[in-house]
Amino acid sequence: TLVATTPALGGSGIGMDARLEQETAQWLRWDKNPLTLESVKQLIAEGNMEELQKCFGARMEFGTAGLRAPMGAGISHMNDLTIIQTTQGFCRYLEEQFSDLKQRGVVISFDARAHPSSGGSSRRFARLAATTFISQGIPVHLFSDITPTPFVPYTVSHLKLCAGIMITASHNPKQDNGYKVYWDNGAQIISPHDKGISQAIEENLEPWPQAWDDSLIDDSPLLHNPSASINASYFEDLKKYCFHRSINRETKVKFVHTSVHGVGHNFVQLAFKAFDLVPPEAVPQQKDPDPEFPTVKYPNPEEGKGVLTLSFALADKTKAKIILANDPDADRLAVAEKQDSGEWRVFSGNELGALLGWWLFTSWKEKNPDRNALKDIYMLSSTVSSKILRAIALKEGFHFEETLTGFKWMGNRAKQLMDQGKTVLFAFEEAIGYMCCPFVLDKDGVSAAVISAELASFLATKNLSLSQQLKAIYVEYGYHITKASYFICHDQDTIKKLFGNLRNYDGKNNYPKTCGKFEISAIRDLTTGYDDSQPDKKAVLPTSKSSQMITFTFANGGVATMRTSGTEPKIKYYAELCAPPGNSDPEQLKKELNELVNAIEENFFQPQKYNLQPKSE
Repeated sequence: TLVATTPALGGSGIGMDARLEQETAQWLRWDKNPLTLESVKQLIAEGNMEELQKCFGARMEFGTAGLRAPMGAGISHMNDLTIIQTTQGFCRYLEEQFSDLKQRGVVISFDARAHPSSGGSSRRFARLAATTFISQGIPVHLFSDITPTPFVPYTVSHLKLCAGIMITASHNPKQDNGYKVYWDNGAQIISPHDKGISQAIEENLEPWPQAWDDSLIDDSPLLHNPSASINASYFEDLKKYCFHRSINRETKVKFVHTSVHGVGHNFVQLAFKAFDLVPPEAVPQQKDPDPEFPTVKYPNPEEGKGVLTLSFALADKTKAKIILANDPDADRLAVAEKQDSGEWRVFSGNELGALLGWWLFTSWKEKNPDRNALKDIYMLSSTVSSKILRAIALKEGFHFEETLTGFKWMGNRAKQLMDQGKTVLFAFEEAIGYMCCPFVLDKDGVSAAVISAELASFLATKNLSLSQQLKAIYVEYGYHITKASYFICHDQDTIKKLFGNLRNYDGKNNYPKTCGKFEISAIRDLTTGYDDSQPDKKAVLPTSKSSQMITFTFANGGVATMRTSGTEPKIKYYAELCAPPGNSDPEQLKKELNELVNAIEENFFQPQKYNLQPKSE
């Protein structure tokens, strides 16, 4: 019957398979956005099968990170209709999970992304999502303007809501958008919620009667604007992490800040005021939100110096020594410091993690000299991040735990620990994500920026730079030298072969015993759940058959993890050499780590054999 009601398809004579025909027919019936509707009609009229396949090939997969995809027409993309469908499924799933959903409600916020050609934007998607909930009698706290991503988990916890939605694609290319979901504990969702939501989406594809009428929310008593009150309480809570107000008032250290065309500018300015610091000089070309990201190739401060070119220029002009850079949704932070040589040093995520971890512990210890309190203190990092916190914890006597990769794991674990009366001082991941204040159970680039600024101001009173303090940390707790990179691979079968070869290295189902000249002392495989360092050979961390991840420990103190990325066509590796405390020779360690990494690339990745593309420098 579907086909009969769509003469556009029947009459165009294009060879369309039944599933594609059904998907496009539904689209023509349900899409009320004139731009995406028109573009699909045009593709059908032209018989453009290749583009139709791209738009309708497969529905975006809803995972623990929610959705992330380019904006545009069809079920494979982010657009008005797929936002409505996703939110309808999420809404029904929440109704099943929470009997008090209509009392507690949800929070929704958005970044500044927009895609004029398909009429999609984060603000529009947030309004449509709010419409879905309000049409079902569920209260919605919808921010009236852009916010950093961490403001959503903050609001969930602060107002004790059932869930939060952030419309953002973080630091992805400009055409992308995303839909990120938080549970009532204030952390990102973990399995099995992603499966449950996914299934509910499939069961609620047809837009509900009021789905497209977003004007109905404007005078609804169920719509609340939390902007002013949440802003006030966030910065009030942040003040508790200001340890040296008098130093901040006097400091001569100058800062430059860039929000890379994203949402961070106003919030970082307010954070500095909350700490009595002179607000940083903002990079003028990048301080206002701009969905085109005109001054950068990729809006990702993790990509290093390219994103920071304008910041370096402004800092040189204003004689600022420190640059703070947020990604566009302000949940990540990169920091650079001018060295005596005149060069700029951009700290890696692991280096800044070491500095912030040391600082938060040192500041806590000053307030809590009683050694008995240490037994309830925790720090967390992900398994592919530097083990420097473990070394500090061992020497200082607090607890360190590692989790699987991603802040969803650290946020959920932190909440469990806090519910048991423990204090989580800090959590971080090497992808420049830091949780310095556990009132946000996710990475937060706003709090990390101002805490880094206070740290730099404090060190300046001791005539120390961040680089010098980092070196002092390594001398005291042992050098931790890291190197991470990736290969690009678009073919799932190749990836399976490569990892299969590592599990059957000698043809007798054994893992490798050496890598080049380096002897392997332990292996943990979180795809299969094997860990030969455990008495029962079973891994302690949760395992996932759907993603590849193997960690090798070497006799020389090296650790290397190879894993597939959840969001990009990459096989990543993370290698670290941990030396015991005492003044080791960092240059010698770097040389040894480089040799280890070369051996891993050559023997385990075998890029020629598997036709892998190296990371382009």
